[in-house]
Parts: sequence; C-alpha cells; structure tokens
Amino acid sequence: MRNTLMRSLAYAALGAAVFGMSACQTMDPPVMASSAHIAAAVADGGRPAADTERDANRKPAEMVAFGDVRPGDRVGELIPGGGYMTRILSKAVGPTGKVYLFSGPPRQAGQPQAFQGILDDKANYGNTAFIETDFKTLVAPEPLDLVWTSQNYHDLHNPGRNIDINVANKAVYSALKPGGLYVVLDHQSAKGVDFDAQLHRIDMARVKSEVLAAGFAFVEESQVLDNPADDGTKGVFDASIRGKTDQFILKFRKPG
Repeated sequence: MRNTLMRSLAYAALGAAVFGMSACQTMDPPVMASSAHIAAAVADGGRPAADTERDANRKPAEMVAFGDVRPGDRVGELIPGGGYMTRILSKAVGPTGKVYLFSGPPRQAGQPQAFQGILDDKANYGNTAFIETDFKTLVAPEPLDLVWTSQNYHDLHNPGRNIDINVANKAVYSALKPGGLYVVLDHQSAKGVDFDAQLHRIDMARVKSEVLAAGFAFVEESQVLDNPADDGTKGVFDASIRGKTDQFILKFRKPG
C-alpha cells in the first residue's frame, strides 16, 4: 500500500505549485460526481447487469468526475476490454461528443473485438468508433480532450505485445489537444514490485515516471479505489480479491 504520509506531502507540494501560478491563468471548474450527465451515464439502461453489478467496487461516477469528462468531449479509450467504461464514457460525452476505442487486433484472427457489441449498437452508442493501433501512433480524426485507460496500462508492458511504453505515451501526448488530460487507472503491485505481468499489476510510481517522461504534467491522484486489504501479492483474477484490488488513478495534463 502506498505510504499515506508521502502522498500527503505530494499533495501539499502540488497545492503550493498551483497557488503559485499566475493569477491570469484560469482553470475550468471541476466536474463533480453528482453532475447530471455523469449520473445519467451511470444509470444508462443499456448497460448490462454484468457491468452494473460491478459499480459498487469500481465507482464509475467518481472515476468519470475525476477525469473531468464533459458533454461534447472527444475521448480516446486505450484497450477498452469488454467496454465497461466505454458505455459510460459514451453517454457522458453525449451525442455531440465522440469516444474512439484504440486497441490492437483481436487476440485470435477473425474473432470480433470484445467491445464489438457496443459498436454495433448505433441506437445507444452511435458516438463510438474503433481505431486499430499498434500504439506507436494513435491516429484520431481530431484532437482529443481526454485519453483514458483503466486496468490495462500494465498490458502495454507485456513482452508479447512488443510495445515501447515510451513511444506509446508520446503517441498519447500527440493525440491530445493542448491542455488535454491523460487518466491512467490500474492495479497496484505489491510493495517493492515494479511490474508483474502474471499478476496484472504495476507500481504507481513507475507509471507516473513513464508518463512524465513523455512530457506530461502531473495533476493529481485519486484515492477512491484504494483498498488497504489488498497487499498486491495475488493475481487480480484471484477469487478472494477480484473486483476489489487496490487501484490507483492518476491524472496528467498536456501543457498548453
């Protein structure tokens, strides 16, 4: 578990930095978890029961609020998996927004993507589009307001994917408009463990270091998915911890 004292000091330092900014620099007001568009997105009747049953642990309203997701936003979602966040992001950005799903080819040739059902549901999620990528470039048809990845950043490190994480993070940087956000949510590894492909975990400090190296500025961390009962030594699919892992959420901004 991360050291609470060290995190508090980091927040204090961040607060001091923000206080010291020029008075002429303005920031958009934060989006609160109670915002109507977020509440409506989570309450979307098109979401399957398998997703809504996970809400108590995944806290989607708080996550989307942390990402400052707004109606009309252009969002890129990296490795969306089965689309748990895709449906919510789609409804949160609304009909004037767009959600681009960046992923590699299906694991088995000829098989559909796990999120194909969302793409096919034009009536409910017509603002979603799939863009196949090797993560060396993220070729969106327009600059993005937000790039989001949840519980899958660690997969970019898997040797079998042959992805250079530095190149991938710079691709995210290039895809964002100036001032755009990059939100990374993942399973925290055990103390002293940098990355564990078998357990599907990665250390928060490593993620932060890698993203900052791509040119991003750190904004803040959310503790909403902290779980002190998980020491990071079990695989995320272990029945005793599945759905309840200790997770970090980091927010970065592209300067400009």
